[in-house]
Amino acid sequence: MHLASHPARRFGLGDRGLLRQGLAADVIVIDPATVADLATYAAPRTPATGISEVLVSGVRVLSDGALTGRTPGRALRPTS
Repeated sequence: MHLASHPARRFGLGDRGLLRQGLAADVIVIDPATVADLATYAAPRTPATGISEVLVSGVRVLSDGALTGRTPGRALRPTS
């Protein structure tokens, strides 16, 4: 949790950085055995492999490796 909570505190993002009820949850579920970046200069938009689930602000945007079409993200501003 230190990798997320410390930068969130430093940048004044009070609702980020921890998995707790009432906070915005940005979570990525990966398979460490298969995760790999496949993008190249010739094909920079090639998706990575081994990433099965992504939640942004608690909303699933990637499910079983496929985009859900939901876009809950927003620009972040310091809260303090």
